[in-house]
Amino acid sequence: MSSTPAAPPRRSWLAIRWRQFRNAPRPVVRAVVSSLAVATVLAAAYLAYDVALTRNPDLPGGDLRLAAAALYVLGVLVAGSLLTWLIVPLPRGAGTRSTRTPWSAALGLFAAVPIAYLVLAVALEVVKPLLS
Repeated sequence: MSSTPAAPPRRSWLAIRWRQFRNAPRPVVRAVVSSLAVATVLAAAYLAYDVALTRNPDLPGGDLRLAAAALYVLGVLVAGSLLTWLIVPLPRGAGTRSTRTPWSAALGLFAAVPIAYLVLAVALEVVKPLLS
């Protein structure tokens, strides 16, 4: 009499996603955290400029919010890619020398795109009303 092992219990969609979140690969976590840090600092600077323009619209140079937002996005993308390239080396294998390739920078770029948007949206839609 052979008994077949029971199938493991089926996980829900939420349980699967929670497990993936808890066990995220270290390079991905590093890419997201580096982009998030840069985006937070630059969004604070953009928010300070935006609030200053809201309170006193006669600042020198006029209203350059569009240019400031473009510089914010460009800064997050470049800095996120560069920081990820610096802190995410390729796996070493048996060697001791770590290498970096453009793929590390691409990982940072792909992580920085949604981070730039989300941090700026939170800054303008959640934080700015609290300051105004």
